[in-house]
Amino acid sequence: MESSNGKPPQGEEEAKAAAAVAEGSIGGYESLHRLLESNLSPELFKEASRLLLGLNCALPLQTISLPGVTTALAEEHDFDVQAYRFNADKEYIRQPRIVRVGLIQNSIAVPTTCHFADQKKAIMEKVKLIIDAAGASGVNILCLQEAWTMPFAFCTREKRWCEFAEPVEGESTQFLQELAQKYNMVIISPILERDINHGEIIWNTVVVIGNNGNIIGIHRKNHIPRVGDFNESTYYMEGNTGHPVFETAYGKIAVNICYGRHHPLNWLAFGLNGAEIVFNPSATVGELSEPMWPIEARNAAIANSYFVGSINRVGTEVFPNPFTSGDGKPQHADFGHFYGSSHFSAPDASCTPSLSRYRDGLMISDMDLNLCRQIKDKWAFRMTARYDIYASLLSEYLKLDFKPQVIADPLINKRRA
Repeated sequence: MESSNGKPPQGEEEAKAAAAVAEGSIGGYESLHRLLESNLSPELFKEASRLLLGLNCALPLQTISLPGVTTALAEEHDFDVQAYRFNADKEYIRQPRIVRVGLIQNSIAVPTTCHFADQKKAIMEKVKLIIDAAGASGVNILCLQEAWTMPFAFCTREKRWCEFAEPVEGESTQFLQELAQKYNMVIISPILERDINHGEIIWNTVVVIGNNGNIIGIHRKNHIPRVGDFNESTYYMEGNTGHPVFETAYGKIAVNICYGRHHPLNWLAFGLNGAEIVFNPSATVGELSEPMWPIEARNAAIANSYFVGSINRVGTEVFPNPFTSGDGKPQHADFGHFYGSSHFSAPDASCTPSLSRYRDGLMISDMDLNLCRQIKDKWAFRMTARYDIYASLLSEYLKLDFKPQVIADPLINKRRA
């Protein structure tokens, strides 16, 4: 266990020892930020934070005070909650466009050996408490993690996990529609979709639910991984919905599902369509991707002048039947540790600290969407981009007779005396 600020409890040696070996902790700390905060002097910590998190409008990110009901729910149900504010410069003509956005990360709630209906019910009950905390905090837009209603069982390649798939208008959507209406909140729900109208095939899909409880639309995962245990094409293939941007009551949002974050052109396309906030609901493990995690979304926010919300599940999910990864290593029954670490990135290169690496969590941010245009004006990335040249190259690359533009040194093989 850790105290509310993420540090091991002082004077409680047994609790400290337990935290030190908690799966996913860093020497007993929930995150790198907490480790540095506890072990550096205030002056050094301030400088380290500047280098790691950047500055927003030339200042460190401000924290937000949350209602007592939110902090009470977090303490009672043991989930991490953090809240920060991204400011923009004051403008003479436009008023601030401040929206409060939330991200939820969570572990599964019962073992994967339980009845599928019980697993789904337990996850929904757990997540509802965190949604209630977000609602009590006045969150306007909330995004859940990839395939939030189930364990991330695609590593097993067992088709029985397809039973978790549901239609767009299915149980989880109806569950969230009530909460969206109750809290006047837009909710992004990543699910395993069963496409009833097209042969009952399966997609990895997000359902965007409006603040009036209506379904605004869906988006299906564009890029499907085929790396290690993440060979998800056993269950579903690449999506067919393009790069939609959803205009909501609170701003223009898009969703770059999980593996799509490794594809810069995927991020670009959402930006070209006018997104102001792009969410990246994910499920990824430490050994595979953690060095990339704090970089890719932040880079996308900078390059495309929008905000990014990155969500990753937490915990280790153990499955009934061992499986192999096609790498010659012994069979195993788990994916590895999902390291959480959900966070926000801003177009000015600033970002929040991350949520816990091993506890459920709620990350909240106030963001002034005026910052998107201000950064576009400052850096002029769109104006200086050469889309005509990129389009020409891509068009040529798709041709069967494409030849790379390589200029070879004519003396490359000449021997020197």
